Amino acid sequence: MKTTRRFFHPHSFARALVARRRSPGNDLILATILAAIAGAANAGGFFALGHYTSHMTGYLSQLADNIAILNLWVIGLSLLAISAFVAGAGFSTVLINWARNRASRQQYAWPLAMQGSFMLCFSFGGVLTGDIGRLFALSCLCFIMGMQNATITKISGARIRTTHATGMITDIGIELGRAVFCVLRPQAGLRVDAAKLRILLQLVFSFLGGGIVGAVGYSHVGFFFSLPLALILLGLGVPALLTKQL
Repeated sequence: MKTTRRFFHPHSFARALVARRRSPGNDLILATILAAIAGAANAGGFFALGHYTSHMTGYLSQLADNIAILNLWVIGLSLLAISAFVAGAGFSTVLINWARNRASRQQYAWPLAMQGSFMLCFSFGGVLTGDIGRLFALSCLCFIMGMQNATITKISGARIRTTHATGMITDIGIELGRAVFCVLRPQAGLRVDAAKLRILLQLVFSFLGGGIVGAVGYSHVGFFFSLPLALILLGLGVPALLTKQL
């Protein structure tokens, strides 16, 4: 009897991850990859620019503080970061809805491919010097972060956000609190959502692992460490774009 061997095809795997018809497993795999990229890019943003570019709460707080003391430079920097993040989220939403109307099988491939393209641009941000280079790199990376958060939010039906570690850690705390309450009052009938807790822990550790890799990479290579991150994003999005639509 002949046995059929199944081979791993990267292009087919990438197309499955961004397909219109999705499974929770594919959502989790894609979210894990994107969380690692977000962690790496976020750490890289700090090493390259001195800013954590996924942390909009920090920029909003920074904006309030510096409005109070009339520090115009930091006010402008904070507004630029927030505006770029919002613009990235909006651009991702426009792309997804445009592709949904024209080529529904590519609706999630387009924003990932575009994120890869912008990440390529960020990798050459070090070529520009002075304040212009810093402003370009900051706005580019915040734009990418906004795109990614909006993309995974749309893909998962708002169940997952890969750049919003505060929300994920809060949810982990909630589940751990439920676990403690279950021990103290087992008769209350409260249950821990173990599956949700595993997903949250996986994403947080993926973000952390990506951050460690990004910190090491950017500290040794600089902006050009963004190139492999860009290639991963392009590798996720481009195969589906090259597939003939039926």
